[in-house]
Amino acid sequence: MLAGTSPAYAKKGLGGGTEGQTQQKANADDDGGLSVTVGAVAFDPPKNGTDNSKGRLTPITSWKPPACWYAPKYTPENLQAHLEPIWAADSTGYEWDSKQREKYNALDPDKGFNKDKAGDGYWWGSYVNESYPPGWDACYDKEYFWVDKGDAPPAGIKNVITPEILAGLAYNEIRVPGTKVTLAPAGQTKVNLPTWAWLDGADFKPVSVTASVPVLDLTATATAEPLSLKIEPGTADAVTYPASGVCGISNGSIGEPYARGKAEQTPPCGVKYLRSSGGGSYPLRATVTWKITWTGTGGAGGDLPDGSFGATQDVVVQEIQAVNR
Repeated sequence: MLAGTSPAYAKKGLGGGTEGQTQQKANADDDGGLSVTVGAVAFDPPKNGTDNSKGRLTPITSWKPPACWYAPKYTPENLQAHLEPIWAADSTGYEWDSKQREKYNALDPDKGFNKDKAGDGYWWGSYVNESYPPGWDACYDKEYFWVDKGDAPPAGIKNVITPEILAGLAYNEIRVPGTKVTLAPAGQTKVNLPTWAWLDGADFKPVSVTASVPVLDLTATATAEPLSLKIEPGTADAVTYPASGVCGISNGSIGEPYARGKAEQTPPCGVKYLRSSGGGSYPLRATVTWKITWTGTGGAGGDLPDGSFGATQDVVVQEIQAVNR
């Protein structure tokens, strides 16, 4: 993978080890060998609803998920299996290869790559968030470094894996139910007729995702809980209920389902169109805001920025026809 690259570029690639990704897995090297990333992040299977329209939350601030971090990556044997084929390819230059062999004591069959400390620690390297948010390449400048089990990484290294980083990665994996609201009247409504809007409360319950680095016994869980539903009618010729268009969640209910006998009541969540949509429709948009909290190893925890997820649906509005006799 480094063929044709300069030694300077190869140094970044070999030092940071950014070919490892967030999911816990084994990666095949170019020579067909196996290189196991021992400290990759694992996610539990989140329960994110049953419909096919579920999606990823958009933070309501400029917050971005963690871009890259350092964590355990290789055992001594794994690192040897990863580096020796690269050196043998002669793609990085003799001088660079020689320095690397010296750094890892590669010529000593017993102690090379810290094989005499196997089981007592790991070679750490960098990982990149697979969604590649801004700053994903910020962890290229550190070569693999050894950390004994139970010890903290060397002081001064930024982006070392923490529960808070794991919480941000878990946030990025949360998927919430789609937000197509149920309307009454259904299908089409009439001018000046209050239209009730609600979401199935059974689908809108807290959603949690846990991220962990098992070899460090490090874990964090991010939880999303629905806060409110915002209705945007898709035209200025409409009023919403309430006037802000933001429907709070009460007793787990998002809006209130229409029932027989409520025709004369003002809907607690809904819309009234003041003009016909003609031969077309209005794009009503429904957006749910979710509150995000997290807990992690050692009692860590706190809040992350609220997230939102919405969907647009077409609403046909007709004039009420008067009949003269």
